[in-house]
Amino acid sequence: MATSLGRSLGPSGVNSALIVRLFGGVRASWCGREIVLEGRPSAALLALLVFRPRAWTREEIAAEIWPEAGYGSSGRVRQALWLLRRGLIGAGAEPAAILAVDEDTIAFRPDVAADVDVARFEDLLCRRPPDVEGAIRLYRGDLAEGLGLECFGVRREFLASLFENALADAARARLTSGDVDGARRAAVQLLERDPLREDGHAVLMEVLGILGSRSQVHRQYTRLRRLLALELGAAPLAETDAAYDKALAGATSRSSAPVAVPPMAATAVEARA
Repeated sequence: MATSLGRSLGPSGVNSALIVRLFGGVRASWCGREIVLEGRPSAALLALLVFRPRAWTREEIAAEIWPEAGYGSSGRVRQALWLLRRGLIGAGAEPAAILAVDEDTIAFRPDVAADVDVARFEDLLCRRPPDVEGAIRLYRGDLAEGLGLECFGVRREFLASLFENALADAARARLTSGDVDGARRAAVQLLERDPLREDGHAVLMEVLGILGSRSQVHRQYTRLRRLLALELGAAPLAETDAAYDKALAGATSRSSAPVAVPPMAATAVEARA
């Protein structure tokens, strides 16, 4: 879909000629050809224009990309714009058909459609029911990773929280559907990002209750208790304790279940007797 961040960049549709990826760094293409973004300034300029689609003054752009430089950075903005134009030309695009540039401001033209991963990510999670698996596939890393743009800070944290919630939902849904390994992967990915997420620990304990041993379940629970006590001065939630009990019971019943003896092995045992 075309970006809906702030306002649309133009007609919607996943077949937009301009494709921009903001998760895990900034990448872009025009009609299937890569737009080469040389250095941080051109990538940061594109990210600003796409993520907050409006007319930006050159002073505003300079303040966002080079906050330490203060005013008087017009030369840097000109260089970033030149690099972005060169990348568009290299991909076969006509910069004047995409960018609206005058002496004071820079913006995308209002009739330009852009397929932006962030907009698609939010759209998938706003559906009823949410398409968490599709959203997870889109999230290749945090917003505008590596650019150091402070103006994206709040939005970056918000999108990261949405992604982590999607991982938690996917882990639980996969476990419920019987995809135990998929549930384990989602839970591990969640805990790598936020080790305090009890819902991730709960799914992982239940996975260990299915595939592992009682000792593994207990170690995971003990690890969580220590972490919560150290970081939050708190104990696990009641639902986490319930997941631990369920996982422990599952591992116990599996370990105590009779083992089927293959016919040949049974014959050998009878012969020894």
